[in-house]
Amino acid sequence: MLLLAWHQVHFWRNPRFDNDILALLSGSGHDRAALQIGQQISDAGSRQVFVLVGAGTPEQALRAAQSYRDEIARNSYLRETNRLERWFDDAQRFYMPYRNRMLTDVQRENLQQADPATQIEKSLAGLYGLMGGARLTDWQRDPLGLWTGWWQGRVRDLHASIDASGTLQADGKYWQALRYETVGSAFSLDGVAHLQDALDSADAAARAQVPDIQILHAGVPLHAEAAAVRANQEMDVIGFGSLAAVLLFAWLVFRSITPMLVVGLSLVIGVTAALSVTVLIFGKIHVLTLVFGASLVGVAEDYGIHWFTSRQGKPASARWSILWHLLPSLLLALGTTVLAYLAMGVAPLQGLRQMALFSAVGLTAAFLTILCWAPWLDRGELRQTRFATWVGRTEKSWPVVRKSRAWMATFGVVTLLTVGGIWNLKSHDDLRGLQSSPASLVAQQRKISDLLGLPSPAQFYLVRGASAEDVLRQEEQLTAQLRIMRDRNYITGYRAITDWLPSEQMQTRNAALVDALEAAVVKGVADQTGEDLSPFQFSATPISLDDFLHDPVSVPFRALWSGNAQAGFSSVVMLTGIPSFSVLPELAAVAGQVPGVRWVDMVSDISGMLGHYRQIMTWLLVAGYIAVFAVLYWRLRNQAWLAIMPTAIGSLLTVAILGWMGVPFQLFNVLALLLILGMGSDFGIILTEHQGDDSAWVAICVGGASTWLSFGLLFLSATPALSVFGLTMLLGIGLTWVISPCFQTRNSHGGGEAAC
Repeated sequence: MLLLAWHQVHFWRNPRFDNDILALLSGSGHDRAALQIGQQISDAGSRQVFVLVGAGTPEQALRAAQSYRDEIARNSYLRETNRLERWFDDAQRFYMPYRNRMLTDVQRENLQQADPATQIEKSLAGLYGLMGGARLTDWQRDPLGLWTGWWQGRVRDLHASIDASGTLQADGKYWQALRYETVGSAFSLDGVAHLQDALDSADAAARAQVPDIQILHAGVPLHAEAAAVRANQEMDVIGFGSLAAVLLFAWLVFRSITPMLVVGLSLVIGVTAALSVTVLIFGKIHVLTLVFGASLVGVAEDYGIHWFTSRQGKPASARWSILWHLLPSLLLALGTTVLAYLAMGVAPLQGLRQMALFSAVGLTAAFLTILCWAPWLDRGELRQTRFATWVGRTEKSWPVVRKSRAWMATFGVVTLLTVGGIWNLKSHDDLRGLQSSPASLVAQQRKISDLLGLPSPAQFYLVRGASAEDVLRQEEQLTAQLRIMRDRNYITGYRAITDWLPSEQMQTRNAALVDALEAAVVKGVADQTGEDLSPFQFSATPISLDDFLHDPVSVPFRALWSGNAQAGFSSVVMLTGIPSFSVLPELAAVAGQVPGVRWVDMVSDISGMLGHYRQIMTWLLVAGYIAVFAVLYWRLRNQAWLAIMPTAIGSLLTVAILGWMGVPFQLFNVLALLLILGMGSDFGIILTEHQGDDSAWVAICVGGASTWLSFGLLFLSATPALSVFGLTMLLGIGLTWVISPCFQTRNSHGGGEAAC
C-alpha cells in the first residue's frame, strides 16, 4: 500500500491518459493509415460549432448575426474563428499574384479554343458597352474575366448563392454563417450544457433584435455535450439509484457500517493497484480502460461480502479460522474470474489487453486486501440479523435438479426454446445503430451541411504518392472522375485540396494558356484605345505546398492533407450530398480507376472491425469456459460441472431470449457474456465449496444483487451500446443467480436429494 501510495502521488502530478481511439486498435491488422486519416478529419471538426442565422432581408440577417456575435463574445466557452468575409479578403490577397494559374475546367477548355481577335472584340465591347463605366486599371487586373468565374467554381457545392459580404441566399432567406470553436476541451464531461446554454442565450439576443429569424446549430461538440448531459442524468438516476438499493440491502443484512467501509477499502485499493500496474507496463492508460474498469465494483466487492456474511454470529476470535475456511473457495473464485478477464488479453488488440490486465490486477488487489486487512480491521462482534437469517434459509426452498420425468420434460422445453432463440439470433455490427444524438440536433446538422456543402467524414478517398506533386496529380485525375459522378447525381460535389492548390504541372499549364491570350488581348485593346496598357504581373513561380499550408487561407483545408517526406504523402478527397447508401459501391469503384487511390468508408470499416472483434471475443468466450472448467475440475473433480453449469445455462438462455426479442447480437453482448462467466461462476463455486452453509447463499444474494443492479440497470440507458450491455447483464446475472441453487446437493440440509 505504501508503494501504491508513492506511485499514485507521482502519477497524478503528471497523469498519462490516452484518449486516442487508434491506440485501442493497434495490432488489429487493419489499415492504421486510413484510421489515422479518419481520426485527423474527425479531430479537425471536433472543436467547431457552426451557426446559421437566417432572416427575410440581408440587413436583418446582418443585424441579428451581430447581436449573436456580441452575446457569444461575453461567453467563455466559445470563440469565433475565421469570419467568412475576412477569410475571403485574405484569400483574394493570396491568390491574386497566381490568378493566371487558377482555372476551372470549363475555363481551361474555353481558353484552349479561344481566338485572340474574338477575345479582343469582347473585351472592347465590355469596356465601351454595358461596362463602359469600368476603369481600365480594374480591367487590366482581369482582362479575360476569369477571376469571378473561378471563385464561383469554388463554392459550387453550396446550395445557396453568396455575395462579397459573405451573405448566403437560400430557401427564401438570407443567411449569415458563423463559425466558432470551443475553448479548452471539445467535450464537456461535467454533465452541464455549457455550449447549448451559450447558444440559447445568443439565440435570445438575436431574436430580441429581429424576432422573425431562423437559427440553426451544428457541430461535434454539441453532440458530445448532449451525450455527456444525458450520461450525467443517467448516472444520477441509474447509478445513485442502484447504489442506494445496494446499500439498503447490505444494511438490512449486516446492520453495521464496518462491512461497508472495509469493502470500500478493498475497491479503492483494487482500482489504485490496477491503475498503477497498467501505467507501469503500458506507459499510460486509456480512458476507456478506466470506464471498463468500473466493472471491478460489481465483482471485487464479493470477496469482502463473503467474508462478512461468514463472520455473522461468530465470535471475533474465530476470524482466523474463518479466513482459512474461506480461502480455498475465494482463491478458486478469483482464479476463474481472472481467467475470464485474461481471455480478452489473448486477442491481438492492445486495448483489450490493457483492459484485461487492469481488471485482473484490480481483482487480485481487492482479494489481497480482504485477505490481509479484513481480519485486522474486523475485530468486533457482527451479530446475525433476522434479514440475513431469512435470506440464508431461502435456498432450501429452491428445487433441485434430479432424474425425473418432470425435470426431463422441463429440460426438453427449455432446450427447444433455447435452440429456437439462438436460431433467430441475428448479428448486427453496423456503427449507425449506435448513434443516439437528439433528433433535433441531427436535423439541424443535416440542414447546415446541405446549405454550406459540408462534406461527410464517413466516406472519402485516400490518395497516396511518392511525393507531394504525385499526390496532387493523382488527385486531379480522381476529381475528373468525380465530376462525372456529380453529373450523374451520385454526389452533389466534393472537397479536394487541388481545388485550392493545383499541381505544379497544372499550374504551369494554366499559366501558359492565360499568359499568351492575356498578352494578346491587352496589346490589341491598347492599340485600339491608344492607352498605355501592360499585362498584369503574375508570380514567376507556382504556389508551393509549403507556402499554401503556412498561409491562413489554407486553414479550412489543412485536414485534407497529411504526411511528409518521412511518413509518406497523402491527401483526402471528401464528398458532399451522397443521396443514399445504395450509390456507395459505384463511388468505391471510382478508386480503382486511378492509381494510388483508395476508397475509405469509415462506417463500414469500423462496423467490420466491430464484427471482427465480436467473432474473436466469441471464440475467447468459449476458450474461457474451457479454461474455467479445467481449473474447477482440478479443485472440485466430479462436482466441477455443478459450479459452471448454472453460468453456462444462464448465458445460453440469455442469448436465446435476445434472439426471441429480436435484439441484434454484437460485440457488447459478447463482452457482457464474458463478464457473466467471471461473475456467475463465483456463485457456483461458493455454493459448491460451502454446501449447507447459509452464509454462502447470503453472500451470493448480496453480491448478486449488487452486480445485477449495478450492471443490469444500464438497460435503461439511452446510449444503445450501454443499453445492450445492460440488458445482457440483467438477463445473464439474474438467470445465473436463480439457477445456481438448483445444481447443489441438499444432503447437509436434511431431507433433500443429491443433484444428478
